[in-house]
Amino acid sequence: MKRIFYVGCLLLTSACTMGTPPPAAEPAPTQAPLPTPLPATSTPTLIPTDAASPTPAPPPLYFTDEFDTISGYWEFLQSGGINAPTPAFENGLLRITIPSADTWSIGIHNARTYSSVFVRAKVSFDPSGSVGLICRYDEEDGWFEYNLASDGTYSILLGQWLAEGIAQYKPIVTDEDSRFFDTASLTGEIGLFCEDNFLRLYVNDTLIRNLDVTNYGLTKGKVGVTAASFAEAPMNAVFEWLRVSDK
Repeated sequence: MKRIFYVGCLLLTSACTMGTPPPAAEPAPTQAPLPTPLPATSTPTLIPTDAASPTPAPPPLYFTDEFDTISGYWEFLQSGGINAPTPAFENGLLRITIPSADTWSIGIHNARTYSSVFVRAKVSFDPSGSVGLICRYDEEDGWFEYNLASDGTYSILLGQWLAEGIAQYKPIVTDEDSRFFDTASLTGEIGLFCEDNFLRLYVNDTLIRNLDVTNYGLTKGKVGVTAASFAEAPMNAVFEWLRVSDK
């Protein structure tokens, strides 16, 4: 009997143990997420940039240059000669110094292009060269050039570039008339009126020649000045002013 009771007690104990559910596991305490830190910011450093040089406003279509200031629209070129001419804007003058013989200095004003235009200048120069005016200058097609030499000879030339620094000149007309220009002081005014198919040459406001240039094919271009040395050098030419007008 003891043995049976013992087994029954074991069964009863097992039954009691199996009927009691195990204690529920307590959840682990949770921690609230920390706020995401904002990224650090800094004030941007502005790097100053160099201010671009303003492009000078072009002069009016018609103007007078008294050479009080240096203009970026002037471009000076050379043909022939060993040493380069030196242009200088000083004391209200454009001075061109040519240090070597047989040298041509060409100054082109690049601001405007003209078909009909009257170019005038007051000039003085040494007795070893010539001064002049240019109209209808085109780098590819050529230009008209009016020159007045120290002996009173004047000429109209058709200039064309053959290569850099090498210009070819074809004479259209060459003549001599010292009645209107003071060859002693070599100071006075010259004018070149390029109008339609005609070139009109002036000395001290006097018309000395009217030429038909229809056959040369130049219809428009820029204006400019020129100075040249002959066999003797140095040669100096001075332009007191340059006037560009329509008549």
